[in-house]
Amino acid sequence: MKTVALIIAGGTGARMHQDIPKQFLTVNEKPVIVYTLEAFQNHPEIDSIAVVCVEGWEQMLRAYAKQFNITKLECVVPGGENGQGSIRNGVYELEKTFDRDTIVLIHDAIRPMVSAEIISDCIMKTKQYGNAITAIPCAEAMLTTEDGVVSEESYSRDKLKRTQTPQGFKLGEICDLHRQALEKGITASVASCTLMIEMGKKVYFSQGSEKNIKLTTVDDIDIFKALLMSKRSEWLK
Repeated sequence: MKTVALIIAGGTGARMHQDIPKQFLTVNEKPVIVYTLEAFQNHPEIDSIAVVCVEGWEQMLRAYAKQFNITKLECVVPGGENGQGSIRNGVYELEKTFDRDTIVLIHDAIRPMVSAEIISDCIMKTKQYGNAITAIPCAEAMLTTEDGVVSEESYSRDKLKRTQTPQGFKLGEICDLHRQALEKGITASVASCTLMIEMGKKVYFSQGSEKNIKLTTVDDIDIFKALLMSKRSEWLK
């Protein structure tokens, strides 16, 4: 049974307000997407890497892969009309090469701090349950609102999880799910886990981390830089 990392880099990063897609921004002389690729390149359980790439950046991606010795990169796929479309393009392309039982870890290119422990646990839980959604507990007080201005009701944080990536699936099952979603007219689900829920499926959780941040705004870049420089104190357990 092979394990493939499918890196989703099909977005333009409009919320970052930069001139280039945020996954190609350079931080400490290395593009963000390279940090992400290196995490999967260096993981012993990852056999192959595929990237769904924003249009016009495919050659740059391959050049970076060569420069930084990302030898597991085997496939570059065009992005879709949205996140669901990009993931669909990616898994359909993998289906041409890999068996249905192949484990595919779908991961945001803009989560460059994903650890080996997170990847390992996602693979293990996918093998155990058939899917695995990287997640962390919700630590904040949660309030509901209809208009984004005022709230009159709270919601128990114990019943909530904050989802991250990677999100692991059996390749055949996630391809089938996307076909069924298209038949039902579901085309704009925000993540693979939400698509699973919308299609009436159960999802299972794997280990995440507060450090596994998604680079969405300029503030997130600042946090990423700080994390790259940080080292955990020896006395912390």
